[in-house]
Amino acid sequence: MTSRKHYNVVAAVIEMDGKVLCMQRGVTRYSYTSHLWEFPGGKIEPGETPQQALHRELLEEMDLDVEVHELLATVTHDYPDFTITLTAYRCCATTRSFIMREHAASCWLSWDELPSLQWCAADARLVALFPKR
Repeated sequence: MTSRKHYNVVAAVIEMDGKVLCMQRGVTRYSYTSHLWEFPGGKIEPGETPQQALHRELLEEMDLDVEVHELLATVTHDYPDFTITLTAYRCCATTRSFIMREHAASCWLSWDELPSLQWCAADARLVALFPKR
């Protein structure tokens, strides 16, 4: 029996003026993640802390510099082809300006509006854990 690949992934929950940044994926290798929404972030590389990985990923994917603050939640989700442990941190950005190198669309939503999007399954589990504001 072959075990599925496991990834440790970090996500930035970036809030500005009461709104949270949401990113829509484009076409991906897997139909069950294509065109769905996620919090920006990515995989933790060997030797990186989760905070370092998050800072690096946002610079690489979005040219967005953030301050990484407290841990919000961690979930593990089994997708059909892999498993991820997704850890979300509250982050602050000094600007709403960024470049979309990896995503198809973005939007800023209030905390109460987050459930209205079609999220990737792991991110949906995070959204369900966040308290209503």
